[in-house]
Amino acid sequence: MLHTWFESKVRYEKTMENGKDKKVVEPYLVDALSFTEAEARTIEEVTPFISGEFSIMAIKRASYDETFLGDGDRFFKCRLAFITLDEKTAAEKKTKSNILVQADNLQEAKDKVVEQMKGTMADYTIEMVKETDIMDVYPYSAKEKEVSEK
Repeated sequence: MLHTWFESKVRYEKTMENGKDKKVVEPYLVDALSFTEAEARTIEEVTPFISGEFSIMAIKRASYDETFLGDGDRFFKCRLAFITLDEKTAAEKKTKSNILVQADNLQEAKDKVVEQMKGTMADYTIEMVKETDIMDVYPYSAKEKEVSEK
């Protein structure tokens, strides 16, 4: 299934570990068809977790070609370069792909990419693995839609 990911930045007052309230802006990733739907889904998803007022500060398209979600409390952006051979010129061509991986640490994120890529015949290199600020990811779920339509 093809996903269109949007990164929504949510601003709200968060109670810190020291008990003081602080205004924060946190990014969330939502799967949506449009900016309008991304805003509505973000509001719907974060409302149960944020007490008090909050606002959507910004929404932008996120360039993730694939997501490997599962266990882990952090999200990592991994850039892969798929290597193909141009048959006419015999030159190597690299096609970049961004993948969002949910893991506990950098090494685990890299291991998950390697594990997910085991079945592919494509040659690739992992060019980058970097932790993101994303707080949570909300993929589209068909059952959500069915429940809301009843």
